[in-house]
Amino acid sequence: MRKNRQSQDNGFNVWRSYSDMMAGVLLLFVLIMCVTLFQAQKSYEEAQANYQAIIKERDERIEMQEKFTAELLAQQTELQEQADTIKDQDEQLSEQNKLLAERAAELRELQEQLNAQLATLNQQESTLKKQKAELRTAKNELDEKTNLLALQQIKIDNIIGVKAEVIESLQKEFQARSVAVNIDRTSGSLTLDANVMFGYNESELTEEGMDALYEVLPIYCQVLLSEEFRPYLAEIIIDGYTDPSGDYAYNLELSQQRSLAVAQYLLDIQYDFLSSQESLDLESYLTVNGHSSANPIYFEDGSINDDASRRVEVKFRLKDDEMIQELSEILAEE
Repeated sequence: MRKNRQSQDNGFNVWRSYSDMMAGVLLLFVLIMCVTLFQAQKSYEEAQANYQAIIKERDERIEMQEKFTAELLAQQTELQEQADTIKDQDEQLSEQNKLLAERAAELRELQEQLNAQLATLNQQESTLKKQKAELRTAKNELDEKTNLLALQQIKIDNIIGVKAEVIESLQKEFQARSVAVNIDRTSGSLTLDANVMFGYNESELTEEGMDALYEVLPIYCQVLLSEEFRPYLAEIIIDGYTDPSGDYAYNLELSQQRSLAVAQYLLDIQYDFLSSQESLDLESYLTVNGHSSANPIYFEDGSINDDASRRVEVKFRLKDDEMIQELSEILAEE
């Protein structure tokens, strides 16, 4: 019995040991699992941390890449702009080079022209020296001619002043004899009122007209036929004029008849105040003209003054041709 009990105790101890062993194994397994889970958790956390780091690094790289790409695009755009600018500058440089080449050609041409002009100037300078010598000689001759011309100018002034002297002498003579007349200060023309000398549309002198002519014609002719002025006298002219009314041909005949009547009266009375020789001279100088209604006299408002237009003018002409010839002879003396 004791043996059975002992056997039973041995069997119980075996199972107990086996149970303890299994419990130990289980505890070991649990420990291993815990260690494994701890290591797995640690690995997971490390992996998670690495993953976050990788994600962050990736994001940073992407950001850097995007930034780099943007900078690259900006640089590429800037480079393209610079390339365009360089291209434009190259084109401008090409144009400038072309212009410079043209200017260089022009400068060469100008240089050639300048050289030619310098050669011409040198030649002209040599010629100028010769001309200066000639000018000195010419100046001496000119001084001599200037002195001569000064003397000749006095003669010319004397000739040109003859007409003015004639007019002045006429005015003085009429004033000295207290005879009021209308003498033009420029031409020396003596105007006679036809309304006093003739009846309307008449060519026969009235008594009043003959008295007026007897008062002025002798003085006028005596001055012109004087020894002082007769050498310069070419003509004594009597011109007749009418007003514009009426037919031109009729007025022409009337003006001619009136001027002829004045001339005939002058010839009739010439021996009362002229010598025989002076009378012959008067006949050679006397000229008669009729002008119809030409050269009418106007009022200040521009309308025609009919009364003043009916007139007879006595004038003179000097020997202009002879005077010009004398001037030519004086100038020929140079």
